[in-house]
Amino acid sequence: MLAMQLHDAAGRTAYLAGFHAAQALISERTGRAVKTHRGVAAELHRLTKDDPSLDIGLRAFLGRTHQLKGIADYETGPGAEVSPEQATEAIEVGKRFVAKMAEIIERG
Repeated sequence: MLAMQLHDAAGRTAYLAGFHAAQALISERTGRAVKTHRGVAAELHRLTKDDPSLDIGLRAFLGRTHQLKGIADYETGPGAEVSPEQATEAIEVGKRFVAKMAEIIERG
């Protein structure tokens, strides 16, 4: 997506990858399916609040990239686009976020 300069799609997809990884952690830990951004963010915080391996950058990932998804999905007009830098950062941090969710799930 980045190579094709589809920055909006890249930002949105990075968010969705993290969102689904967080949903997987929540499901594994609680047996429940949480479907909304707000619900996933709140439950993820509750489940990981005492986990020092989840650094501040990873903790902020869903909120930051949810804004990118909003831009990609709803905003129009000049300046209403995800920048190449935002998309690149979202993908890089998103990879770390998904890997961390998998690690936490594996730890049990």
